[in-house]
Amino acid sequence: MARTKDPKLELIAGVPLFAGFNRREIEALGRLMDEVDVKEGRVLTREGASGREFFIVVSGTVRVERKGRKVNELGPGDFLGEIALIDHGPRTATVVATEPCRLMVLDIGGFRTLVSKYPTVQGKIMRALAERLREAQPRAVV
Repeated sequence: MARTKDPKLELIAGVPLFAGFNRREIEALGRLMDEVDVKEGRVLTREGASGREFFIVVSGTVRVERKGRKVNELGPGDFLGEIALIDHGPRTATVVATEPCRLMVLDIGGFRTLVSKYPTVQGKIMRALAERLREAQPRAVV
């Protein structure tokens, strides 16, 4: 995607999940995402609960936990919840804001709107997810 001077669109374009998106698709996604501020301690996702939102961390940090143990910490430019947009299944981790955060949020309705207007984005996201899975599981046999 060609660079833009809009910081929100730059952040979206920098997310590997959207790497294959063209400028029109990034701009459409930007219109569908809400920016929200959350307080320290706010639970964004709960392991095992159904998921309907995707998040990009704009500022602040969040802690990722599995079975009550910290497995990661995410900060500006990082994202979470992408699997929920595809399968609507249970969350794979609990994510908690460790300080006040600003987040960009895409809910399932916004995702469906994007896919209906730009049908090719679903394939682009699936390819990006497959690449992430391949990188996470380099020894996986297919």
